Amino acid sequence: MISRRHFLEGAVAAGALAALPSVAGAQEGFSLAGKTVEWTIPFGEGGGNDAWARFFAHYLGKYLPGNPNVIVRNVPGGGSITGTNSFAQRAPNDGLSLLGVSGSTQFPYLLGDKRVQYDYRDFTPVLVSPTGGVVYIPPSFGVKDVTELPKLFDRELVLANTGPTSLDLVLMLGFEMIGLKVRHVFGMSSRGETRLAFERGEATVDYQTSSSYLANIVPLVEAGTAVPLFTLGALDENANIVRDPTFPDLPHFLEAYEMVHGKAPEDGPELKAFVAFFSAGFPAQKMAMLHNTNPPEVIEAYRTAFAKAVADPELQERKGDILGDYTQATGEAADALFEVATTIDEEAKTWVQNYLRERHSVQL
Repeated sequence: MISRRHFLEGAVAAGALAALPSVAGAQEGFSLAGKTVEWTIPFGEGGGNDAWARFFAHYLGKYLPGNPNVIVRNVPGGGSITGTNSFAQRAPNDGLSLLGVSGSTQFPYLLGDKRVQYDYRDFTPVLVSPTGGVVYIPPSFGVKDVTELPKLFDRELVLANTGPTSLDLVLMLGFEMIGLKVRHVFGMSSRGETRLAFERGEATVDYQTSSSYLANIVPLVEAGTAVPLFTLGALDENANIVRDPTFPDLPHFLEAYEMVHGKAPEDGPELKAFVAFFSAGFPAQKMAMLHNTNPPEVIEAYRTAFAKAVADPELQERKGDILGDYTQATGEAADALFEVATTIDEEAKTWVQNYLRERHSVQL
């Protein structure tokens, strides 16, 4: 198991209500009654982040002081950079502006992409939503599970890829580490498009995040037309990579590596890079944030509202298709995951920059 941060100890495992801020006096007199909160999502309509924000919007309005209306404003462009830059530059501090980001927003920041004009240190997280991911192949390879993966080491696999600095970077780094030869076909618009490429036989390896895997790939597995290999894993309370709670019978990536090679991966920049981008892309994939220019009572009101929303029995009953079987992080747990998702070892950062430049002609 690989530990990134000792400061995560106990935080992520804490329930939402345990992380509820103590703000008895802080919110007195603060109300958003009759007002509208605008939740900026730097992605187009209909995607995962859009669905996530729209799912939470009702509950957020229910628990914010004054029960304001909460609307989602989509600002797509630049792989989420455009909308996030705009939000950061406006520095809204009236308690009526919220930003929702994903791993696709974290990755350019971690890589030092010159297009990025936002700094995560200017934001405060009020909700962090994890997800998982499962890698699978067609049965035509004759590989029954991950222990037989070496059968593929001399073959070229094809991954339909949404971009070298997208969430798919985690898989690119993982395949490189484990020794698979993968040809990346860039330009896919979504993981839904990559799934269709797999189903048509154009891609010979694919992964989907948990909700899509459950809805779209499990039926293929049951029909015998897809073979799951491993998950990317999850983070426990000590920031160790452990098995994904949604798929406890599948090994996570580091287990898969050890099954294949008979030993754990060496602790060097390549492994640190994988862990950093995995952490930013999956355990802390989606984050709701306020700009730090908001008064403390506003930030605490949002932290409290999201903690109550997460604990709402109706949300818990409805969350399956959108949130999966993952603990939604608020309060200190959100702070800890936010830190993990927005920091990277400099040696690992340099290693990834060189990898992208030399292997995929990516100039950041």
